[in-house]
Amino acid sequence: QLQLVESGGGLVQPGGSLRLSCAASGFALGNVAIGWFRQAPGKEREGVSCISGGLGMTNYADSVRGRFTIARINAKNTVYLQMNNLKPEDTGVYYCARYRGYFCSADQDLWGKGTLVTVSS
Repeated sequence: QLQLVESGGGLVQPGGSLRLSCAASGFALGNVAIGWFRQAPGKEREGVSCISGGLGMTNYADSVRGRFTIARINAKNTVYLQMNNLKPEDTGVYYCARYRGYFCSADQDLWGKGTLVTVSS
């Protein structure tokens, strides 16, 4: 069964850290691009970060660059998003998604159900 399952969300104070996980089943995620997206209350979903298949080239939204790091462990078939120095505006539901192929420029064809991140004091 093809699926992506996110975990690691929770409540954290501003300045804190969380690590999100995106575990894949039914396919090898090292062969495709995987992205993280988020949706804040009342806002549209936005791209946060992406890691390409193969060499694992990464990109980040300007709002998270320097604070978030995306990484992939092929042996665990999992992609991670390390989030440091979290801000209240990082609050939202975080989703991972599979792209159609190696590159982050393709369309997404598989989504997880999301994990909630709340940054609040």
